[in-house]
Amino acid sequence: MAEARDVVRIPDAKVALSTASVYPESTATAFEIAARLGYDGVEVMVWTDPVSQDIEALRRLSDYHRIPILAVHAPCLLITQRVWSTDPWTKLQRARTAAEKLGAGTVVVHPPFRWQRQYARDFVDGIWRMANETDVRFAVENMYPWRYRDREMLAYAPDWDVTKEDYRHFTIDLSHASTARTDTLRMIDRMGDRLGHVHLADGRGSAKDEHLVPGRGDQPCAEVLEGLAGSGFDGHVVIEVNTRRAMSSAEREADLAEALAFTRLHLASAGSALRVPRR
Repeated sequence: MAEARDVVRIPDAKVALSTASVYPESTATAFEIAARLGYDGVEVMVWTDPVSQDIEALRRLSDYHRIPILAVHAPCLLITQRVWSTDPWTKLQRARTAAEKLGAGTVVVHPPFRWQRQYARDFVDGIWRMANETDVRFAVENMYPWRYRDREMLAYAPDWDVTKEDYRHFTIDLSHASTARTDTLRMIDRMGDRLGHVHLADGRGSAKDEHLVPGRGDQPCAEVLEGLAGSGFDGHVVIEVNTRRAMSSAEREADLAEALAFTRLHLASAGSALRVPRR
């Protein structure tokens, strides 16, 4: 009679490092660290670092370190309003071109700021239009209300809760969900099979977007990872944490190693109870 034994299923999801996770160090440093620690790839945050804006420079880094670029984060932040043009649609077109040329499967995009009125009015239809023109996923990321003391300002349009609109693909950011003080698991349920991308970071519900190392806050990071692996999620899990307070490069690297170990452990644990017969 065959005896059952435990095996660990290898999850399909790749684990990438966001280049934003090494700030204030450079994009080039992120590639070096990701390769040394054993990440499956990187997500390039396009921002004020000139290398992050240069497709050929990014290709050379990817080739040199033998680590693929899995996603491109379009320059949607306040500090990147003039990166790759001041026109938001031009930014997205350039992000798509970069993704296509670099072999990245996903462009991450934030919903518009409310003061970008025309862009906000056209955003949902425009994202669908762009998604229909490429195999690259445009994964729209959940954001959060801005808070000051007891006052709340809705800074994003159509809404910070992207599940209120019809998008083909979503990015769930757990730190943003924490700052929004919303139920992360319910948000993921609303995203359903349109969830194509994950920004993994922790939080404690602060008004500031914390991006803590997973396991250091109160977000259900482990539960989310186990659920993704159990559901056969084949998108990317991107470590996007804040290491600005690291006292040294070694401390920063230790944080990123801890984040990777946490992620791999909980992605694998969903399959650890799978039992196959031993012959």
